[in-house]
Amino acid sequence: MAEKTGEKNIVVNRRATHDYFIEERIEAGIELTGTEIKSVRKGKVQFADSWITIVKGEAWIKGMHISPYEYGNIFNVDETRDRRLLLHKLEIRRLYDKVRLKGFTLIPVRMYLKNGRAKMEIALARGKNLYDKRESAKLRDAKREMEKALKLK
Repeated sequence: MAEKTGEKNIVVNRRATHDYFIEERIEAGIELTGTEIKSVRKGKVQFADSWITIVKGEAWIKGMHISPYEYGNIFNVDETRDRRLLLHKLEIRRLYDKVRLKGFTLIPVRMYLKNGRAKMEIALARGKNLYDKRESAKLRDAKREMEKALKLK
């Protein structure tokens, strides 16, 4: 059987860059059941209010919604159950120390398929204040205006 290659984005958290300063991005595997992976491949995933927490040396994503697979009947599980993220123990310990001591938070940035396996890109982020969001919007608008002016010449 031929293996799939490349990456296919399933869902991207666009609000992450709007609400947070992204300091570091990490790739993590995600533990899913058989019917969940079928729903993920169909793109039935939402990150709306999800976050990542570390409990007893394991990373868990909470609040992520994966719609039930239509043909899964009795094998479907709860849509918003906590799912374990697959990271190395040293990575988890390092992330836990930064979250606990330095005021960072862990958020999901995107979910994608890589070589047929579901992966999640998580970010170590610091929250933005309202004035930071306004500043980011000003910079984005100024950059857009400059590109527009250069394009007209």
